[in-house]
Amino acid sequence: MDSSDVNPSGTTPTGVPPETPKPLIPRQRRPTPDESAGGSAATGPAPAKAKPAERFWRAGRLEPLPIRPLPEAPPSIHILGPTVFLVALGVGMGESYMWPRLVLIFGPEIRWLFLIGVTLQAVVMLEMSRYAMATGESIFFGAARVFKPLMWFFFVTAILVYIWPGHLSAGASAFERVTGIPWQATAVAGMLLVGVVFTLAKVVYNLLENVLSICIGVLVVGTSVVAAMVGSFADLSSTITGMFHFGYLPEEALSPAWFPIIVGSIAFAGPSGMQQMWYTLHLRDKGAGMGAHVPRIRGLRHAEDQESMPSRGFMFDTSDPDEMRKWKGWRRWVTFDALLLFWGVTMLVTVSFTVLAQASARLDPGVADVIRDGEREAALDAMANSFAAAGSPVFGTVFFCFIALIGLNATLGLFDSFSRGQADMTYYFVPGAKRFSISKLYAFFLWGLIAFGILVLLFGPADGPASILDVLAFLSTFAMGAYCVVLLLVNNITLPRPIRPGIVSNVIIGFAAVFYLGALFYSLFAYGVVVS
Repeated sequence: MDSSDVNPSGTTPTGVPPETPKPLIPRQRRPTPDESAGGSAATGPAPAKAKPAERFWRAGRLEPLPIRPLPEAPPSIHILGPTVFLVALGVGMGESYMWPRLVLIFGPEIRWLFLIGVTLQAVVMLEMSRYAMATGESIFFGAARVFKPLMWFFFVTAILVYIWPGHLSAGASAFERVTGIPWQATAVAGMLLVGVVFTLAKVVYNLLENVLSICIGVLVVGTSVVAAMVGSFADLSSTITGMFHFGYLPEEALSPAWFPIIVGSIAFAGPSGMQQMWYTLHLRDKGAGMGAHVPRIRGLRHAEDQESMPSRGFMFDTSDPDEMRKWKGWRRWVTFDALLLFWGVTMLVTVSFTVLAQASARLDPGVADVIRDGEREAALDAMANSFAAAGSPVFGTVFFCFIALIGLNATLGLFDSFSRGQADMTYYFVPGAKRFSISKLYAFFLWGLIAFGILVLLFGPADGPASILDVLAFLSTFAMGAYCVVLLLVNNITLPRPIRPGIVSNVIIGFAAVFYLGALFYSLFAYGVVVS
């Protein structure tokens, strides 16, 4: 109605007073009788200030997320961050053994597949962080919001795949070559030490971030220095240029002996299996985004100090420009983590090991034949001997120290991540589990993992029963394809539209799902074997 239609007397031309616009009432919930009693001459004075109705974001069929303010983002450029867990988990036998082995068999041109693998992992990391920082919930909780059986699949897969102490065994074996101490004794002592340290820690995350940062720093600097001393500029040049020979795939690479190994190597270019999913829990304990509203896990000794965990996460107001400004700041912060700290450090370590492998082959041509035979320990011995021959016997010792350090990094990261993930799913979705604090559930899974690992080390094969190794390898790589599908569903269904991923991110994650699952099932049905 235009203002010209109103008379000075305050009436319309028809003599009817103009309508007063009705105030908008929040639709999140209906006011209670006490709240709706506004007060009048008959009922008494109204309250001085009515409490505003709480607002929620509904995501899936689970409890809606209350709207809370998003904290200010820290500076984008930083040194420490939750990415150190992914680097610790990702820089393992794939970077130090699998890819150097492939280079010695097929040449450095095969490294274009590594470039694709680690780049896919970096994008996955960014998309995993999207949901975790927007809600303060893990990706497991997000999967349950879409379809609860999805979450239970990962719960069971984690138990089947990650209870075997394979990483610790490899590191302990390398340590035995340096010290002569039996690897079983070192591995058992290492597991007990990890359990005690995690139990005594006031906040587990803070301790691990500091320890792993030191270990990764030593590994990166150490391997770079040794590579510079042993390798040549030609080794470095061929290692780097080999990453850009896209499409190079010799006929032998498609054989039953090597194709499954190549698939596994691509999957393990960086963290493999469920390690990217556990990263969302480390983001929460770091206080990234809405994770700042969720208490952190404490060691068992300090479990009684554990603050009450909320029954769900939170959401910020995506219609508020200032909140979106802060959200963009958090996205810049995690992008720096993904591109420089994760992609860059992982790439640097594998470049160093590849240069070392090429140098060892040049100094001892027989090492290529040893690696071709698939004997991991013999291959590592040959590489260590070549390093020693290149300059000093100490190089061989240093090499095995690096392998032992890789095993330690992976063990620290895996023990914490497994316990953290299982405790999170148990606390929120197992009936009656909330009677215990999440810190106590963390300790339960941690010490259960340690006890099982010790039994396997003392009375069974360290890598797990041989009859189920193929099943475990299949589940680990299948989980990677599955979590890409889950990412697409969670981020595009449960998040508000302004913070959903763009078309480019969705296409890349969709490609990763097809790539992992397609290569895995092709290897299974074409060759009768899964990734190696």
